[in-house]
Amino acid sequence: MNPFRYLLFFSLLLAGAVSFGAKVDSLDIPSAVMQKNLRAAVVLPNSYAKSKAAYPVLYLLHGGGGRFSDWLSSTPDKMLLHNLADQYNLIIVTPEGENLSGYLDSPFQKDSQFETYLTKEVLAKIDQTYRTIRDRKGRVITGLSMGGHGALYLATRHPDLYCAAGSMSGALDLNPTHWRITPEFAKQISPRFERILGPLGKTPDPYADHSVVFMADKMKANGLKLIIDCGVDDFLIEPNRELHRRLVYNQTPHDYTEHPGGHTWDYWENSLPYHLLFFHKVLKTNGVTVAQ
Repeated sequence: MNPFRYLLFFSLLLAGAVSFGAKVDSLDIPSAVMQKNLRAAVVLPNSYAKSKAAYPVLYLLHGGGGRFSDWLSSTPDKMLLHNLADQYNLIIVTPEGENLSGYLDSPFQKDSQFETYLTKEVLAKIDQTYRTIRDRKGRVITGLSMGGHGALYLATRHPDLYCAAGSMSGALDLNPTHWRITPEFAKQISPRFERILGPLGKTPDPYADHSVVFMADKMKANGLKLIIDCGVDDFLIEPNRELHRRLVYNQTPHDYTEHPGGHTWDYWENSLPYHLLFFHKVLKTNGVTVAQ
């Protein structure tokens, strides 16, 4: 084979391999409760187009300074979600959570009602648009940093919607004075927290009321499958350890791990496959996995 034909053959082979991989949709999911237009990315496994089965869904949340596309654009391996969707035959949805929303319904800001948005508007749109398992036994949720908090917060408050939840480097205590951060960083993020939860020091304390570190008893009552991890060099390690201690104390089954690393995309790229393996086992037990 001459060099030109070899190059043509290789190019066609590569194009064919790419075309048979997972597909990414960019989906408009407007919010009636917040009166704004928002978007989400949806990763469909390669098998979806050839199957008539209903698929389980992973909701994957971004961090406080990010947006819905982060999990596709910021990981060192840009095919991470594609490969995991194909490996486990499930749909991955990365919804919008905006900048430091906490994925909660703010008591002060009508344009920051992300608990309602995620649990009602996003879930409804995904179930209407795709062939999904429209039941808690086929939904799982996890995220990084603020998204780790959001995943545990939403699943704990809505156990009827999810069967398992996870957190990677989660901001599990929303009071930043409990984090290992510099005074400069604290001053930088303080106005954004005050926007959604008001100033620190109020009684009753809205920061404590909305922080999952104080929801261990509710997690036990719900019986959700939980996976939590954090890097030993992460500035959020102490809130993660505190939630772990509380779950151990009240005898709530959960998977907790500390890995080398900090608050970085290298860490989260390494962490996410562990969460997918954990969720796959839960979904398989529930009888909702799709055969390869």
